[in-house]
Amino acid sequence: MAAAAETDVDVVVVGMGPGGEHAATRLAEAGLVVAGVEGELLGGECPYWACVPTKMMLRSATLLAEARRVPGMAGRARVAPDWSPLATRVRDEATDDWNDQAAVDRFTGRGGRFVRGRGSLAGPRMVRVDNAGGESRILRARRGVVLATGSRPSIPPVPGLAEAPYWTNREAVAATEPPESLIVLGGGPVGVELAQAFARFGTRVTIVEALERLLPMEEPEAGELLAETLPLDGIELRTGARAERVEQHGEDLMVLLASGEKLTAQRLLVATGRQADLPALGLATVPGLDPGPEARALPVDGRMRAGRAADGVWAVGDLTGHGAFTHVAMYQAEIAARDILGEPGPEADYRALPRVTFTDPEVGAVGLTEAQARERGLRVRTGLTRLPSSARGWIHKAGNAGFVKLVEDAGQGVLVGATSAGPAGGEVLYGLVVAVQAGLTTDRLRHMIYAYPTFHRAVEDALGRLGRLATP
Repeated sequence: MAAAAETDVDVVVVGMGPGGEHAATRLAEAGLVVAGVEGELLGGECPYWACVPTKMMLRSATLLAEARRVPGMAGRARVAPDWSPLATRVRDEATDDWNDQAAVDRFTGRGGRFVRGRGSLAGPRMVRVDNAGGESRILRARRGVVLATGSRPSIPPVPGLAEAPYWTNREAVAATEPPESLIVLGGGPVGVELAQAFARFGTRVTIVEALERLLPMEEPEAGELLAETLPLDGIELRTGARAERVEQHGEDLMVLLASGEKLTAQRLLVATGRQADLPALGLATVPGLDPGPEARALPVDGRMRAGRAADGVWAVGDLTGHGAFTHVAMYQAEIAARDILGEPGPEADYRALPRVTFTDPEVGAVGLTEAQARERGLRVRTGLTRLPSSARGWIHKAGNAGFVKLVEDAGQGVLVGATSAGPAGGEVLYGLVVAVQAGLTTDRLRHMIYAYPTFHRAVEDALGRLGRLATP
């Protein structure tokens, strides 16, 4: 076998999703010779199969829901769902028919070098790239390597599932028409978002969640809220339900639950989380970098440097275990770029990490949940108000379900977490993120002026409802 060709650059970025693209572009614009390596589409999951097209799906679905809320509010309306405008918009506006040439041109136009292929470490400051044609090359990085390879769907070991033609978010986004029926394995953000989108277009949807509630990583009230609102779209829920087997029967798929119930649908969507593919990165080729075979993430310090003994390796995004969010990847990418360039700036701070589930109602959250705060031994007080009881919620009427919940470290008198759920939950969240990040006291927040009548005014009401001190 012929030796792989070698190329010297300043920095190699392996994985050109949002984090990798941001780091690579930033470094290239600063004058470094940067090679960006990507085996699929430059831009990664977010613009082609996740954030952007799924929110287009939800926007269209919400328009249908709003039209159905007209009776009793503004007259009469009849809605006939049509998936084709949405599918066209996803194909043409969001993904350019899943073609990344515009993104490649944008990157190379800013001074970067794009290399198509699967990248992995081949030693200190060395990356091996294998392309689809079976050819390999070695990239040597004078300053170092940024790992930004994201994550892939985590497929549970349910007997029969591997042999079934199941969907992940990718197949769901690329659908040219909605299925007649759909079973969704997983009641986390991806599962509930796609379930609601398809249900509002007429698909009969059943969500199966192994844990006892939807959105199990968020406040219990968030899961309870969706358990109340999703059935209004015709969605059936099976929480605390474990899938034991998957079988194909003709053109349908059957899921057998541990309870003995059999669910049958035209399509099966697996939305049971994501995981980083650490074994594919060649971490063992760099002394001190490999976190071990059981690791689910690659540890990094506050400057995104990976490994205690590794020299010249940074990691950003899903790999680091701080959440599979585009905004986290880009935040970390900026820190890594600054460190590589020797620029000053703060280290990573995840106290006020925001997250939004874009269902209707939206569920936005920041910082610690009540349970997480108690696990840390904090003296906890919580305040919760329901949106329908607020002035804006009463005015909004149809579709006004939601709440604001605050989690206070009573020992310090500051917010450490909050949830904002409702028609504008993700937007209301911004002020709460600022409060948690800045360490504002609840007393200071009580003495702000809150515009009337707004959804965010519910924060003031929740502050007034902070209860008695609870023991850790």
